[in-house]
Amino acid sequence: MTEIGLFPLGIVLVPGEQIPLHIFEPRYKELIGGCLEHEETFGLVLADDEGMREVGTHAAVIEVLERFPDGRLNIVVEGRARFRIVRETSGSPFTTAEVAALDDDEGEPPSEEEVRACRDAYARVLEAAEAEPEELDIDSGNIAFQIVARIEIGASSKQRVLELVSERERLRFLAPLLVEAAEALERGRTISQRAMTNGHVERP
Repeated sequence: MTEIGLFPLGIVLVPGEQIPLHIFEPRYKELIGGCLEHEETFGLVLADDEGMREVGTHAAVIEVLERFPDGRLNIVVEGRARFRIVRETSGSPFTTAEVAALDDDEGEPPSEEEVRACRDAYARVLEAAEAEPEELDIDSGNIAFQIVARIEIGASSKQRVLELVSERERLRFLAPLLVEAAEALERGRTISQRAMTNGHVERP
């Protein structure tokens, strides 16, 4: 186990994902300053009305975009390995905890059909949103993390993907969510198109 500083936020970071952060609270300026000085990671964990979750992601600062005279920072962090909080510790102005690595189980990998179903659902969402397609690294073994880093599915659902301990479970959980999201986008587009024609559809 290792002890790390924690940064509770209302967002979820998955391995491989990159996000910008604005650091302004004194305690977190101290946390990030220490991470930069010692080239260490900190733990980003989801915290909301239900409290702080037990599973989070090691975050590495990969770029400092801007430093302000008062010590505030604009940074970019990248998600690394996942962890589970074993126990919170004390002694710092920011939250700290002893954490243990959260690795995938050595279970059955996803089938080709399960991978295809999730990829197809992902492509359907992008098409419905009229967004540019982004290639996935199919051989990486973490397709689910790549998808949720690109598509907003809500913090609680993204946290669930983070906590699952096999790629097969993640894909099977994610595919129906993506289909539901695509259907909602398609319905919205249809309603918008009908509204533009006063609700009438021209005969061919």
